[in-house]
Amino acid sequence: MPRYPAGVQQATREHVALVGDGQMALVLSDILAVRGITTTLISPFAAVSEKLAAARTSPRLPGFTLPAQLRVTSDASMLADATLVVCAIPTQYIGATFAAMAPWIAPGVPVVSISKGIEVESFRLPCDILAEACGARPIAALSGPTIAAELARRLPAVLVAASHDAQLCARVQAVFTSPWTKVYQSNDLIGVELAGACKNVIAIAAGVADGMGLGTNAKSALLARGLAEIARIGVALGGKVETFFGVAGAGDLATTCFAPEGRNRSFGERLGRGEKVHDALSRTISVVEGVPTARALVSLARSHGIELPICEAVDAIVFNGLDPHEALFQLMRRASTTERIG
Repeated sequence: MPRYPAGVQQATREHVALVGDGQMALVLSDILAVRGITTTLISPFAAVSEKLAAARTSPRLPGFTLPAQLRVTSDASMLADATLVVCAIPTQYIGATFAAMAPWIAPGVPVVSISKGIEVESFRLPCDILAEACGARPIAALSGPTIAAELARRLPAVLVAASHDAQLCARVQAVFTSPWTKVYQSNDLIGVELAGACKNVIAIAAGVADGMGLGTNAKSALLARGLAEIARIGVALGGKVETFFGVAGAGDLATTCFAPEGRNRSFGERLGRGEKVHDALSRTISVVEGVPTARALVSLARSHGIELPICEAVDAIVFNGLDPHEALFQLMRRASTTERIG
């Protein structure tokens, strides 16, 4: 029998609906299966759900097999029996997806976001989008340094469940704790979501540094100053500074910037090697969330009078065609002042 951390139930009577067919939805289904929790994976696309249901594998996560007991469908009516709904939809598509699916979710059933990003047009975070699409109900975010390929191999990982609702935090913690996952609780929903969104932009910059062969010294400095930018904008928007130096902040940032599988880092590496943005994106199966988030983050920061040099450089490389070597030159020639975090 699997061993669970002290105080965590070995099974619950939950019925979890995972909305999405990306890597994280797939690996979460494995965690829930080990917990003995009834789970349904709902893809927004009928063709994808049919292939997943038949093959039990996905090109998004090679080598991973879906649990035998997992139900896979594109039928949104399956949400009607869910006691907990998980949003695993890329941020830019949450609004449209859940506007269509929300009528099937029973009143009072919580929705948990594992999405990371900022909506370009509205500057909203995933939980804000869900709150509007799904109406009055408890909302939470589940975030942290979680490379899906490692979770698929059941390697240890730590996450953070964040919500203004303490009972929901505890519930999410219990549901997603397994022999290889540990979950902390936080009441800093804004901070946790902003940390998860902003780190993808810094990861693109880290990838660019890798592609240009700038070395470990430069990359480590980039991460340190990138974390300072994340904390700066995060605190200004209502997050707690300690969140950005915890698991959901520094932890997720380090994983995304160093893991070979990280799609934001890999995308940046292609740019650093001289590939065009369109070509680099076309070689990525999953959505590179840091691309639209860079545009939204920079616009948001400028509206608040906040400087984010690294994020601004990423935005300029991706959207304005700035050469990565010129971006590096601009960053290095910035005036040196006293180092600060806020």
